[in-house]
Amino acid sequence: MYPVPGGLIKISSGLNVDLLPPRKKVTVLLIGNHSAGKSSFINWYIEEHILKTGVAIETQGFSFVTSGKKRETLTGNATLHLYPHFKPLAEIKGLVDYITTEISTSKQKKFGLVTFIDTPGLVDGEMNYPFDVDKAIQFLGNISDLIFVFFDPIGQALRKRTLNVVEALSAKHGEKIKLFLSKADEAGNEIDRQKVLMQIVQELCKRPNLNRQGLELQTIYLPNPNKPVRCVNQIEDVCKEVEKTIHRTVQNTLNTLEQDCQRIENAIVNEINVNQYRQSENMRSSGKGILMLLSAIVLFASFVLGVLFSNTPREGLANMFGNTLADVLVIYFRGFSYVWNSVSEDDHVSITAFVVILVICLMILSRWYIRLSPTISRKQKQVLLERKDYLRTVIINRKRQLYDDYLKQSVADHEL
Repeated sequence: MYPVPGGLIKISSGLNVDLLPPRKKVTVLLIGNHSAGKSSFINWYIEEHILKTGVAIETQGFSFVTSGKKRETLTGNATLHLYPHFKPLAEIKGLVDYITTEISTSKQKKFGLVTFIDTPGLVDGEMNYPFDVDKAIQFLGNISDLIFVFFDPIGQALRKRTLNVVEALSAKHGEKIKLFLSKADEAGNEIDRQKVLMQIVQELCKRPNLNRQGLELQTIYLPNPNKPVRCVNQIEDVCKEVEKTIHRTVQNTLNTLEQDCQRIENAIVNEINVNQYRQSENMRSSGKGILMLLSAIVLFASFVLGVLFSNTPREGLANMFGNTLADVLVIYFRGFSYVWNSVSEDDHVSITAFVVILVICLMILSRWYIRLSPTISRKQKQVLLERKDYLRTVIINRKRQLYDDYLKQSVADHEL
């Protein structure tokens, strides 16, 4: 009989195994100076005008754009409640009031599996943000699956603040960062566009963490059938990058599922082994404790009987304890009486005190040894074994089935 399925986190409860629930969506962080086209790209991807766009600094806070069953806007703590792994953002002073979540019903592209994070436009000079924008972006970069950096071609691509943020992120997450020249259709003719690209690449190469082999700056712009442009548009490659990240995340999640199952199984085996060891130790300790207690009782009883009855004749002992026991007591009392009477009365007090102290010490030792380590019941052990069997026969097989289903969806039939 298997336990009621409740997920690995429920199964691992009480086993000191910390499991992180897998995120259902990949997170894409978009950063860049203001008017770089971040919000416009998100609107284009989901095919819905959900974020404000324009030349002015429209995005002054962080906007989470995700899919849901109905169109809705959440603000502040409601957003952090929706995304528990983003709760550390609340520790950044003044930031909570500048966080919103836009929930869209769009089904376009792979939006159902993506959460976009639109960040404030980064500017130089005396622009003061009501919160530590750099710290917030660094935190979001740590937990995002992709980081898109948008450089626009209209004289603002080389903002120092943008470059500083990108360099700091690249030091830890270089593999997640993708660089784009946005609004490439507004960069003039081909010669002008190449100059802009070279200028940005040269500035990037001056930064140690950005001067790496294979540095690539793709050109993208929002397609407009009414405005034909003779410029390579790699915006579809951006969509493919998102899709590839989704597939990679699915594989990682499935692999993590198997690893978590193994961790829980190891924890169950360890719990049972530790319990068996504790039971053995408890038995040994109990034996020592009982032996100490019996020794204290026998010593105390023997001494008291010796003091009280050592001079009692055999007939009196037989009347009290029976003939068989009386014969044994006579022999013991004879030796006790010889020793007891051979010492002075002052020594009687010392001997009595010594015996009392020894008895007390034996009883304390007895109590110490009988202090047992906690163990699990037979029923609890059976539950652990059932959970272990459930992991092996149900969860692992389900993981294999999910992986096969994923491959069937990802690979063409003739390649299987």
